Amino acid sequence: MSLTVVAVVCVFGVLVLVHELGHFVTAKLTGMRVDEFAIGFGPKLVSFQRGETVYSIRCIPLGGFNNIAGMDAEDNPAGKRGYCRKPIPARMLVILAGSAMNLILPVFLFFGIFFFSGVTTQSTEPVLGTVMPDRPAAMAGLREGDRILGIGDTPIKDWMGFVDIVKSNDGQPLTVYYERDGVQGSTVVTPLFDAENNRAMVGVMGVVETAHPGFFESMGLAVQRTGTIIYAMIQELVRLIAQLSGENLAGPMGVVHMTGEVAKMGLVPLLNFTAFLSLNLGIINLFPVPALDGGHFVTLLVEALRGKPLSSQAQRYTQTVGIALLLVLMVYATKNDIVRIFFGG
Repeated sequence: MSLTVVAVVCVFGVLVLVHELGHFVTAKLTGMRVDEFAIGFGPKLVSFQRGETVYSIRCIPLGGFNNIAGMDAEDNPAGKRGYCRKPIPARMLVILAGSAMNLILPVFLFFGIFFFSGVTTQSTEPVLGTVMPDRPAAMAGLREGDRILGIGDTPIKDWMGFVDIVKSNDGQPLTVYYERDGVQGSTVVTPLFDAENNRAMVGVMGVVETAHPGFFESMGLAVQRTGTIIYAMIQELVRLIAQLSGENLAGPMGVVHMTGEVAKMGLVPLLNFTAFLSLNLGIINLFPVPALDGGHFVTLLVEALRGKPLSSQAQRYTQTVGIALLLVLMVYATKNDIVRIFFGG
């Protein structure tokens, strides 16, 4: 439990800090007055003032905010330096900067992983890496380092050839021919269906090879990995919207649970998970939903087209609708979390 708490505080702290830092820096650069930059909510634990801005850390670490003067045009104590008095492009920049920072952060996280820990790839050779205890392969006597030569009458040339035969023979005894330390042998292995992976398995993993790219190659790979994940996330979101399916949605409980589970696996998996969450946060925040950054951006577009801002009443109405939509999604996602965590669904 303590590991989960520490991991959640660190991961969410980083994501919120980066997001709010984007809003903060661009607000300062465009001449807006920022009265407070806070990490967390609730009562202040630590605070100090530098110039006109109070910097604080608050007792509930799952959030944060920038108090930019003049966000409400009816309450603008900063005059020309208020958010509402700045040109629309400047306000757009401030609104988009938070999500932009969440989309940039994974590049640096992946760079650190690749440069310091290396890049792991699955070997194509039909050689056993990890052999899980008490699973069919281990019970049949197979060991790490064994090279699979054939299954029945079928010669095995690569790892996928081995996997393809195993997954299509659920419950069927297979004669596996292998080589160990230059000596050939054979054994009988019966694949068993694995519900989590939805296929038959024998409890083995292939050999993982690790390469250590240089500085610029690591950066290129980090950009490529980030782009690939963003593309996959957008495809999945389009599919969910088109099918009106929310079965894979995870709420706060689910994310906290996953963070704790990943933290048990080590620092590198946790950094990978942080990058994934950061991209999620960045993309979802750009949705054109009132109360999200994307909704604020759309409001600014409407203001630019109309030549004047929406009325305060219209803005309050759209914000209320947006918050209501988010609450409905939150309740639905929390239901999914409860089913997955407590009922294994």
